[in-house]
Amino acid sequence: MKLIDPNHPAYRRLWVRIAIVAVCFGWAVVELVTGDPFWAVLAGGAGAYSFYMLFWTFNPQPPAIEPPVQPDAEDEDEPAVTDEKPSKDGQAE
Repeated sequence: MKLIDPNHPAYRRLWVRIAIVAVCFGWAVVELVTGDPFWAVLAGGAGAYSFYMLFWTFNPQPPAIEPPVQPDAEDEDEPAVTDEKPSKDGQAE
């Protein structure tokens, strides 16, 4: 299960990926300094995982460019030709 999708457009910029990893490891340091090793390990693990996904295995795929859809000749909406004449109230009989 992927927690981080490296193909998401938000991760294309290098500074965004650096900021995510730095915040995770920075928070781990804050937790160690304040004396809470459990949360430091969790934040460090999040930093390690984000580093692995956003730098180590990062291989962005170019965005898929879909060709513009051109309507078929059969699908064009042409006004229907009817031989019916409208009645007095405006509707065809």
